[in-house]
Amino acid sequence: MTTLGTASAAPGEIDTGRLAVGESRDGATVGLPCAVVNGADDGKTLYMQAASDGDELNGVGVVNRVVPRLDPAELSGTVLVVGIVNYHAFQIAEHRNPLDDTKMNRAYPGDENGTSSERIAAATFAAATRADLILDLHQGSTSRMIDEVRVRCGRRHRLHEECLRLAKVFGCGHVLDQKGPEGQLARAGPDEGVPTIDPELGGCVGWDEDSIRAGVDGVFNVLYEYGFLDGAATPESQTRAKGFDQYGSPAGGLVRFQVDLGERVAAGDPLFEITDVFGELKSRVTAKSSGVFWRTRRLPQVATGEYVCSVGTNVDTY
Repeated sequence: MTTLGTASAAPGEIDTGRLAVGESRDGATVGLPCAVVNGADDGKTLYMQAASDGDELNGVGVVNRVVPRLDPAELSGTVLVVGIVNYHAFQIAEHRNPLDDTKMNRAYPGDENGTSSERIAAATFAAATRADLILDLHQGSTSRMIDEVRVRCGRRHRLHEECLRLAKVFGCGHVLDQKGPEGQLARAGPDEGVPTIDPELGGCVGWDEDSIRAGVDGVFNVLYEYGFLDGAATPESQTRAKGFDQYGSPAGGLVRFQVDLGERVAAGDPLFEITDVFGELKSRVTAKSSGVFWRTRRLPQVATGEYVCSVGTNVDTY
């Protein structure tokens, strides 16, 4: 019997339930929606979670489509799922937990006696580190971004090659291989010996079906490659960036992008222009170095110094 919160499944069974993470202001138990898919045969354990940031919904869309397709009779091993991590932020469609103004993916490994976010992080981290592999499904918040996978443990970490392999198997086409900030699950998981990746499934308001489809394909690639399901994943070469150049606006006005997401750029190539309300050019910004046009703000209006876009740099294929 395998349990996660109130979900409990014998071999060949699936069950859903709630993972308790504290109480709300009226004293009611707060529980994260969770699932256990316990395969009929022995094998590895995969942990998957979504909506660590409350407005990042594409991962929830992936869970919503993957779990109904999992037949425990055909599965070797176990899949553990927490479908919504940042429960309080999800309820109000905000990025950060409103109870403590915390970005959840900076709270790992958490503290079971700490703030709301620290308690949620501790409960999900305890579940995640029971597994052999961790998928922490994200997106680029509400900005515009390519589909990519982030390897956040750092290139000198003892599990770096295993995390990089997992990212390649997931196969979104692009990988950011750069050490992440403290408190990210994709950093904390490898420190506990569990290969962990952070798929960033585009960026949108609400959810995007193309990015969700890429995420579903990625999860099944992992299930095939690591022996959970019969079948073969065919990992393709990925474009990897080892760094980021971020660009702010030199003037206030309206942004006109000169390049599309995913395009290669060379140093000196135009990235965007700033015009006034009447279309008069105020400033033009070019790439500082070569790379891939990775991410942009969504709204066209911008103030001086405000974030406009990012270019993935130090690019190779692997």
